[in-house]
Amino acid sequence: MKNKRHSIKDIAAALNVSVTTVSFVLNGKAKEKRISEEVTKKVLEYAKSINYKPNQLAQSLRTGRSKIIVVMVEDISNYFFSKLARIIEDIAYDKGYKVLFCSNENKDDRSRELINLFRERQVDGYIIVPSPGIQEDISDLVLDDIPVVLFDRYFPEIDTNYVIIDNSEAVHDASQHLIDNSYKRIGFITIASNQTQMEARQRGYRDAMKENDLDEFVLEVPFYEKKTGRVKELIADYLANNDLDAIFFATNYLTQMGLEVIRESFPEKINELGIITFDDNDLFKIYFPPITAVSQPLEEIGKELMNTILKMLKSTPEKPYRNQKILPASLIKRNSSFPNKKL
Repeated sequence: MKNKRHSIKDIAAALNVSVTTVSFVLNGKAKEKRISEEVTKKVLEYAKSINYKPNQLAQSLRTGRSKIIVVMVEDISNYFFSKLARIIEDIAYDKGYKVLFCSNENKDDRSRELINLFRERQVDGYIIVPSPGIQEDISDLVLDDIPVVLFDRYFPEIDTNYVIIDNSEAVHDASQHLIDNSYKRIGFITIASNQTQMEARQRGYRDAMKENDLDEFVLEVPFYEKKTGRVKELIADYLANNDLDAIFFATNYLTQMGLEVIRESFPEKINELGIITFDDNDLFKIYFPPITAVSQPLEEIGKELMNTILKMLKSTPEKPYRNQKILPASLIKRNSSFPNKKL
């Protein structure tokens, strides 16, 4: 037989006090409402004895708050997103919020389905890594005064809050690091994408090559083939047909696939090529040689995202909270980008 779910009305009837008194005590407002310590203790002890659990749905209908925030990323299994997710979760928990994590796989249909699903469940707000074509869906959230913060990438044509890093400067400076260490034929392996973060990374590379009067060697691989062997084939062909002395990988999963290709097909190059990855990973520290990485400030990103969404939840449509934050990345220099070994 299913146990009965107790309500505050049941507690009030059992203790012969008002429903309002029970509500104030259970919501931590006993002192504020001048409820005696004796009554407070009696209510709390009885609630504990019957294993009282508040009805979250009724509570959210009363307050207009579910105390739930959705964090939608591209792929929660990706090292960068999973590390950031834990930081966000810890901050949210300390502030009395729960977080629902989901992956959109950079697919618009999946993004829309998830946004609509959580809208029906009246979550308080969204932190979103947007897929390429959901500008209208994000605009609808903004127009309906639903707090939404974009991160990693954004839509320049929509006035939304976002937290990103300076991708162009980060890649430019890392490319210059290779050039300063005497690398001249530097390849750039990236994703074929018009999203802001990928465009900025490629722009940073091209600017550095242009400023130093060096040739550009760009390989753009299709995003939706990243889980197939096709990407590795493209990287292998690219390396075979270009006499490079360094490679810059624009994402950490491209780095992992690229290193596999080098180990399998060009083992003699592993100690000759200069290598930099965008986004660090614990594995890159112990790889031989250890891989130089552009590192995003995870703690700062997580704090900025949560600070933004929490302030948006407290703001009003008349005085909305605005925050469009661009954070710097750092370059962690390791053996893979030491001065050109061929010189």
